[in-house]
Amino acid sequence: MTLNLNRPICFFDLETTGINISKDRIVEISILKVFPNGNKESKTWLVNPEMPIPEEVSLIHGVTDERVANEPTFKELSKEINTMIKDSDLGGFNSNRFDIPLLAEEMLRVELDFDMKNRLSVDVQTIFHKMEQRTLGAAYKFYCGKSLENAHTAEADTNATYEVLMAQIERYDEVENDTKFLAEFSSRKKFADFAGFINYNKEGEECFSFGKHKGKKVLEVLEKEPGYFGWLLNADFPRYTKKVLTAIKLRAFNNKLS
Repeated sequence: MTLNLNRPICFFDLETTGINISKDRIVEISILKVFPNGNKESKTWLVNPEMPIPEEVSLIHGVTDERVANEPTFKELSKEINTMIKDSDLGGFNSNRFDIPLLAEEMLRVELDFDMKNRLSVDVQTIFHKMEQRTLGAAYKFYCGKSLENAHTAEADTNATYEVLMAQIERYDEVENDTKFLAEFSSRKKFADFAGFINYNKEGEECFSFGKHKGKKVLEVLEKEPGYFGWLLNADFPRYTKKVLTAIKLRAFNNKLS
């Protein structure tokens, strides 16, 4: 069986210095690009994060300061990575909540634009949790009948994720072999930003999902409390969240001019 695609999809996995999307950095990235004709292309990079890797994190994924000391930085790799994924949808395991947001931060940090507006994301973990409620290692054993060797290395996790998705499509009649369906089925509550600080109300309007303005429309808050926008831009929020807020503000400004 081949994955039914209208455009390429890049399955990817990140190993990082931690789990803080706005502060932590990538130390390893692996990408498996699957084309509509079934061909595949894969690439794995070790990345110098330009910051220490905590020992307790290295014990999980095996990437140490010594291993990445002479490796290229993300900035040096960013154009090659962007070229590989720019024409593709994205897939991963817990990718909607972690890998895609953190990759977006790294891209924006080196001043490469990153947006999901014109692409789909397939989160294999969400499909798995909806159907079976387990982890990647258990998913691999359950669906593929194999033990996941070298777990917590980006390449092993990336390839296992792709194999699990293919097995899920074969196993469940209700899981369609269609990227748009898979993206919708693997999505959780819809947010305007990756980190979940801005969601949508029933009318499709952006609202804050945190703090003193939780549940209020972003545009109304920014109009009534202009200083709040400046505070958000200077506070410790992810770059993509700030990008979305800026776009909302500019949209309102342009609407007033028209």
